[in-house]
Amino acid sequence: MTERQLQPLLHDLVGVVLAPTSALGDRAGQVRPAGVQGVFHADARVLSRAELRIDDREPEALTHGPDGPHGARFVGLARWLGDPGPDPTVRVERARRAGPHGVDEEVRVVSTAAAPVRATVSVDLGCDLAPIAVVKSGGAAVPIEAKAGQPGQLSWAADGITVTVTGEGARVDTDGDRAAAPRLSWPVDLGPGEAVTLRWRLRVDDPLAVVTAPAGEPNWSRPVAQADDRRLVRLLDRSLDDLRGLRLAEPAAPGDVFLGAGVPWFLTLFGRDSLWAARMMLPLGTELAAGTLRVLARRQGARLDPATGEAPGKILHELRRKEFALLDGRLQLPPAYYGTVDATMLWVALLHDAWRWGLAADQVEPLLPHLEAALGWLGEHADADGDGLVEYVDTTGHGLANQGWKDSGDAVRFRDGRLAAPPIVLAEVQGYAYEAAVGGADLLDAFGRPGADRWRGYAARLAETFRARFWVDGGPQGPRPALALDRDKRPVDSLTSNIGHLLGTGLLSGEEEAQVARLLTGEALAGGFGLRTMSTDDAGFSPLSYHCGSIWAHDTAIVLAGLARAGFREAALGLAEGLLGAAEGFDHRLPELYGGDDRDLLGRPTPYPAACRPQAWSAAAAVLLLQAGAGLYPDVPNGRVALRPLAGPEFGALTVRGFRVAGAPVDVHVDHQGIPTITGLPAHLQVTPPIPTPRLPQDTPAPR
Repeated sequence: MTERQLQPLLHDLVGVVLAPTSALGDRAGQVRPAGVQGVFHADARVLSRAELRIDDREPEALTHGPDGPHGARFVGLARWLGDPGPDPTVRVERARRAGPHGVDEEVRVVSTAAAPVRATVSVDLGCDLAPIAVVKSGGAAVPIEAKAGQPGQLSWAADGITVTVTGEGARVDTDGDRAAAPRLSWPVDLGPGEAVTLRWRLRVDDPLAVVTAPAGEPNWSRPVAQADDRRLVRLLDRSLDDLRGLRLAEPAAPGDVFLGAGVPWFLTLFGRDSLWAARMMLPLGTELAAGTLRVLARRQGARLDPATGEAPGKILHELRRKEFALLDGRLQLPPAYYGTVDATMLWVALLHDAWRWGLAADQVEPLLPHLEAALGWLGEHADADGDGLVEYVDTTGHGLANQGWKDSGDAVRFRDGRLAAPPIVLAEVQGYAYEAAVGGADLLDAFGRPGADRWRGYAARLAETFRARFWVDGGPQGPRPALALDRDKRPVDSLTSNIGHLLGTGLLSGEEEAQVARLLTGEALAGGFGLRTMSTDDAGFSPLSYHCGSIWAHDTAIVLAGLARAGFREAALGLAEGLLGAAEGFDHRLPELYGGDDRDLLGRPTPYPAACRPQAWSAAAAVLLLQAGAGLYPDVPNGRVALRPLAGPEFGALTVRGFRVAGAPVDVHVDHQGIPTITGLPAHLQVTPPIPTPRLPQDTPAPR
C-alpha cells in the first residue's frame, strides 16, 4: 500500500513574521526537521532546523508567549544542572524575532544555583531550500551542505539564494556528517546568580524574490479602542501587530504596499485576499488600498492565455517565484496565475469604496483606465455562454477547479452532497458583479468618463436574471438563494455562507435581504464560533472541511458587517459574539479558519490543523468588526457620513480614536444606550440621520 503524502499540520506551532520572512517552530521553541517547521523567505524554506541543546540535552519546555509584534519568547528548564533540590535553578530563555531579511535569536541562560554551572550550549542547524509547494505537499528535500566562512559563520547557497548564519562568539562545526547538520556551540560558565546571553542570526540574500519588505512603518492609522468588551481591544491590538508583519511590496515598486495573504502557505500577492484585506482596512486610511490597487493594476491581464487564465482586464489571482506544483500532480499553477472569478470585481469595489472613504482624485484618476479594462472583462470575458451571469471553468485540468473564495475542489455541493459540475455560476460572484457595475458607473460619472448607463443597465438585467434563476424552495426555512448554478444551470441548493456576501451589494431587494438575514441566524449556520461555511443540515457538512462546514473569520466578519450596515442588529450581534469567542480561544490571533463544531461541544473553537496563522483577512476582520461596532459609514464624494453603531446595550459602550476619513483623524464614541458621537470630521462632511432599522421575517431564531 502506497503511503499518502499528507499536508503538514501547523495548528500547534508558534509563528513569527515580518514579511517576506516567517518562522514556525514547536511550543518549546525548537525548529525541527519535520513537517512545515522552518524559516521561510518568499516561497522558500531557508532554514529547516534550529534545535537548541545544553550538554546535548534539550531544555524542558515550560511556557511561551509573544515578544513584541514580530517575536516569540520560549522558557525552558535545564533541571539536570544546578542545585539538586526540587526547585529548578537553571532557566533557559529563547527569544526569536523575525526581520524582513531573516531572523535573530537570543538564548539566555540564567542560574540561581548556589554552585557554579558549567555547560555547553549548542544549536544544530539545517537548510534544504525546499519550495513552499513541496513543503505543503508533505514532501521532503535533501539538506544542503553548509560551508564555513569567517569565525562563527556558515552559509548555504542554491537556486540563486544565499543563506548566512552568524553565531556571535560561537564555534562552528561543519566537519564530516556535520556538513549537512552544522552546529554552533558556546561554552558557558556561570557563577551563582549569573546569566549569559548568546546570540545568532540568519540573513537571506534572495535577488530573485518576487516580493520584498516595504520601507518604513505602516501607512495606516493605529486606532486606540476602549470597549466594555475587552476581547475586542485585545483582538484589535494583536491583529494590528500581525498586519504590520504581513506588509509586502514588489521590488520594483517598494512604495506600493499590499498585504501578503498568510503564513506559511500564502505569504505573497493574492488578488482576492489582498483586495479584501485592504477593503477591511479602509477605516484606517486609504493608503493600503491605493497601493494594492496599483500593484494589481500593473499586472492586469492584457491578452487571452488559457494556460495562465489571463484575459484582457482581468485581475491576478496569485504571484510566485516559480511554478506552484503540488507533488500529487493535481495542481500546477504558473508563477503568475489568473484563475480567479471574483478578484476583478473586488478590485473595482475596492477602488469605489476607497473613493468613498476619501481617496484623493489624483490617485483615482490614473486608475480609471484600469477600471474601464476591468469592466470590459466583466462585459466581454466573464460570461462565456452569454446567459447574463458570471461563471468560471478551469480548462487546463491542473488549475483551480473552483475559482471563488471557496476554491477547494469539493466546495460546491448540492444539498445531498453531490459535487456540482463546471462551469459554475456562484451566487456571491453575481453580487460582486452587480456591485462592481454600479460602483464603476458612479466612478465613470464622477470623473466625466462615458459608459455609466451601460453598466447600470447591466446591473439591472443581472438582478432580474439572478432573481429568476437562483431562488429555490428552502422548505420550512422559506426561499433562499442557491449556492450556485451548475453546468446545466441547475440550482446547487445547499445552504451556505456565500449568500451572506450578497448583503449590501444592491443585488437583493429589502425583503430578500431580510430573508437572507433570517437564514444566516439559524443554528444550522450560526451555531458555532461564527458563521459556518455550510449548514449542518447539508449532506456535505463536515466541521473540519476546508469549505463545507468550517468557519472562516473573514467570512464571518464580512457577513456580520453586511448585517450590521443593513440594520439587522440581533443577527450581527450573534456573529460578533461568536467571532470574539473564537478570538479568545486562539489567543486573539485569529487563524485562517477553524472547526465548525457547536459552541457547547468543547466551549472553545476546534483548530483547523493546516490553517494559516496569521492570515491577512482574518487579522483585518478585527478592523471590520471595530467599524461595525462604531457604525461609521462615510461617503466623502457626496459630503455625508452615516452612523449606525452595533455598540450599545448588548455590545457595550465603545470609543475609537484614530479612524481616518478623507485623510483626517476621526474619533467615535458610542455610549451604553447606543447613541454615537463623532469628532474630527472635515468641515465639508455632515452626519446624516439614521435609517430606520428593518425587521426580520417572523420566527427568526435568536442568535446564541
